[in-house]
Amino acid sequence: MNLLNLANISAFYDHSQALFDVNLSLDDGQVLALMGRNGMGKSTTIKVICRMMRNQGGTIVFNGADLSRMPAHKAARAGIGLVPEGRRCFKDLTVYENLIAAARAGEWDFDRVATLFPRLKERKDQRSGTLSGGEQQMLAIGRALMTNPRLLLLDEATEGLAPVVRAEIWAAIATLKSQTGMAIIVVDKSLRELGTIADTAVILEKGTSVWSGAFSALTPAITDTYLGI
Repeated sequence: MNLLNLANISAFYDHSQALFDVNLSLDDGQVLALMGRNGMGKSTTIKVICRMMRNQGGTIVFNGADLSRMPAHKAARAGIGLVPEGRRCFKDLTVYENLIAAARAGEWDFDRVATLFPRLKERKDQRSGTLSGGEQQMLAIGRALMTNPRLLLLDEATEGLAPVVRAEIWAAIATLKSQTGMAIIVVDKSLRELGTIADTAVILEKGTSVWSGAFSALTPAITDTYLGI
């Protein structure tokens, strides 16, 4: 049985339909790349999985439980961790306070997060609003890990970052894949970096799943059709 399964998902912003027919599945320990041009429904799909947005049709099952009527806080407690687009750290709280704000008991604690991102230990008592963009992204990932999720969702986790920081983030994701049984969904535009970690891929076009399969099966023709400018 899949850890996560979305079947025929539709969703609306008021009266405007954003998702029409989204399908994806993911097993424990797998990394799935959720891909598509801007505005095709990737972030909306992430919101639906996290229950920050309701689906109007289709089914969403996580670890055997129907999430369709589950509020966001219960989905988080069920084991879904989100690294949102834009980081959204609590700027007036310190690094440590951000990390423990939603922490749950488990393998991921401050020491383990600090091992993954040593800079967070160095800035433990620094307010997050004074951190660089890259450090805030590390903090957002660490905060999600502190909830000890079974599924981690990364929505544009490297967008706008300097190349050296992007490399650190990708290395951390690779570590999570190799050293944990965590399932991960990554929304990102970089085919090269995704190719180093992703097992499978789903491409969205106008709120519909138009291609899915092993990441290694992506061809230039497919990427040019659905991801090209």
